[in-house]
Amino acid sequence: MHVKARRAGTGPLIVAALLVPVAGCSGDATTHPSVATPEPTVSHDPADPATWVLPIEGYLPSDAERKQISQARKILVGDCMKRFGFSWEPAADLPRLGPKTLVDWRYGIHDMALAEERGYKPAADEQEAYDRAVEEGAVDGPSGGGPQQQALEGTARQVGGKPVPKGGCLAQADRKISAGGASATVAQTISNEAFAQSQQSPETVAAFKAWSDCMKASGFHYARPLDASDDPQFGSRDVTPLEIKTATTDISCRDRTKVAKIWFDAEVAIQNEKIESRPEQLNEERKALNTAVKKAADVIAGS
Repeated sequence: MHVKARRAGTGPLIVAALLVPVAGCSGDATTHPSVATPEPTVSHDPADPATWVLPIEGYLPSDAERKQISQARKILVGDCMKRFGFSWEPAADLPRLGPKTLVDWRYGIHDMALAEERGYKPAADEQEAYDRAVEEGAVDGPSGGGPQQQALEGTARQVGGKPVPKGGCLAQADRKISAGGASATVAQTISNEAFAQSQQSPETVAAFKAWSDCMKASGFHYARPLDASDDPQFGSRDVTPLEIKTATTDISCRDRTKVAKIWFDAEVAIQNEKIESRPEQLNEERKALNTAVKKAADVIAGS
């Protein structure tokens, strides 16, 4: 039998575990847990937000780590399904669309050449590749409650006379890798909170006003930088002359007011404060993530 896989992540097989060293917590009250330092994947360029790195990234799973865990999970699920007589084919990986890093596009667009062609939309070739992958392989999994789905999701105690692991092959794979270690709940909460709070800092508020005044001088009325890209009139697939004019003016005003860098600096300061207030929890999450990545590497190496 042949079934399609529930999408478990994207990316090619990556064997080398990319770990961020984190010092363990000490019982000495005078010793403070060290802070995980994110490792940039590209050289820093002050003019390119896609190369900027936020402090919290030291505690969030990198793209390579996510892909490695996903690849190992697919291998384990496939092996489990074989025991029930099913050939499990992972869903096609979706290519990246839009931002390339956590910071890229976090504060808005910044690529003038792309904006002149696509406004606020991703590059045309990226969009086409993404749409094609969705059409060819975006299958979430077996449906209809048949034996394949029962084995995959654990909705039956037995399939073909064989006991189904608790939660099915999907849950069993997660347990073997400790995939929950990739959730980084505390780190993600800090990332979300800092992003929201940074917009209220005096420096960011002043930068927003400077950007807004710049846009107004060209006939565009938006209070905040992301209001322009989120404008519903730019929500269709078509790229209109108005969208291109708005997007290029947006970037010109960003360059003039340095709003992205000011906003980024405000968020860095807030993240650092939050990280310093919760080092034990963050370090435990990082250790759990490192464990999951190591287990995933072992699964891939053994396959």
